[in-house]
Amino acid sequence: MKSKKIIIGSRGSKLALIYAEKAKAEIMKFSKDLDVKIKKITTKGDIIQDVRLSDTGGKGLFCNLIEEDLTNKKIDIAVHALKDLPSNETEGLITNCFLKRNDPREILISKNNLDFHKIKAGSVIGTSSYRREFQLKRIRKDLKYRLIRGNVDTRIKKLKKNLFDAIILSYAGIKSLNLEDNITQIFSTSEIIPSAGQGVIALQCRKDDRAIINLLEKINHKKTHCCVQAERNVLKVLEGDCETPVGVLAKIKSDKAVLEAELFSLDGQKRFYVKSSKKLNLAKDLGKEVGILLKKRSKNSYKK
Repeated sequence: MKSKKIIIGSRGSKLALIYAEKAKAEIMKFSKDLDVKIKKITTKGDIIQDVRLSDTGGKGLFCNLIEEDLTNKKIDIAVHALKDLPSNETEGLITNCFLKRNDPREILISKNNLDFHKIKAGSVIGTSSYRREFQLKRIRKDLKYRLIRGNVDTRIKKLKKNLFDAIILSYAGIKSLNLEDNITQIFSTSEIIPSAGQGVIALQCRKDDRAIINLLEKINHKKTHCCVQAERNVLKVLEGDCETPVGVLAKIKSDKAVLEAELFSLDGQKRFYVKSSKKLNLAKDLGKEVGILLKKRSKNSYKK
């Protein structure tokens, strides 16, 4: 009997391919008779690396071409780092499968292995988001924050070339690439609330592909799914994009989903914080309620 072929679409970066291999391994656990291949797709986000994503089309730059291949049936499953995926689903597609969450925390890599509090005033910190910049400014206003783009290896090289004194990255990426020896400091999620979906690998398919949907249901991590629903609903209410300076993290404690979120005004001067909880089966509602509270308190000051 001929094996059924499934093609997984992924960005071509080293980290993205590691995530794709993880997805493949999970699928193969349940269906060893499948012939699963990985197709590398170069996205606009991989090509344009000298400006903020928000100035060139937003998060969609990392997924548009992959989603096009999915829609056009050139691939069967798309693998995304969830934090790079816009909160509103593309028509005809569904993202309802999430692998067990990796560590969502943020890390610091600095020259001379200096702790964030010990870095010299006026030093240049590289970060790719307004969220991280505004969060860090609450801890150290005497440092300079500048845009850094590129994959993890590229950013570390820029640091070593003395273009920056320190850089901020997600722990999940560093850990997956076995680059943990470079870490100077790990921030707690209380110090820096991560972006919605940080550390989560998402699997997307066509809405009418029942066979793939049934397959992905088998590997969907239920607790991660619950947290993701809450986090992404905050973004949906805020109509958030990659420029929105918002940190969102849901955790499961006993039989409840606990959601913590902070939103900054566009100039970073004002911070709006909400922490709330609900029963696990109401995680979606929890996200909506927290999003509504943040929107109301901020009076849309987070928008242009």
